[in-house]
Amino acid sequence: MTTEKNTDAYWVFGYGSLMWRPGFPFAAMMPARLNGWRRDMCIQSIHYRGTPEIPGLVSGLTPGGDCQGRAYHIHPHDVDDVIAYLDERELVTDVYLPQHHPVELSDGRSVSARVYVADVDHDQFAGQWPVSEKIKYLLQGTGTEGRSLEYLANIVDQLGELGIADEGLSELLSQASQAD
Repeated sequence: MTTEKNTDAYWVFGYGSLMWRPGFPFAAMMPARLNGWRRDMCIQSIHYRGTPEIPGLVSGLTPGGDCQGRAYHIHPHDVDDVIAYLDERELVTDVYLPQHHPVELSDGRSVSARVYVADVDHDQFAGQWPVSEKIKYLLQGTGTEGRSLEYLANIVDQLGELGIADEGLSELLSQASQAD
């Protein structure tokens, strides 16, 4: 893992809401893969997709496997503003850890990208929950950005646009939608 900031070649990797709502200017976007990390619905959301009283559930990255998403190339003059925006957005409860990891772009290049991974020691981490508990939180969670169930549906849709089938997330969405 590197922590250096090369503003001439700065990339951000999105695997959740950053795929459909980056909220920052970027010079280029392309499909990308992050090896060694997997997407999981493992974060209790108490702001964007839930409240402290009635938490929802959102995705995080945990070690193992690989994760496909979107990589955004940030123009050098925007890097500081984009980092400030992302940190304010993603670190609202410090359940994510900003790190830099290599990602493989769809054109074959490998670049270092800023990635927000789940802090498995944080109180909001829910990575070991059974599917039934995850469904409960997906159904109950509504926050400033909408429902947790809508969030999961958006991830599955975005992956579909990239030609990626995530059987685990699709099955979780199907079960939660049936229970809704």
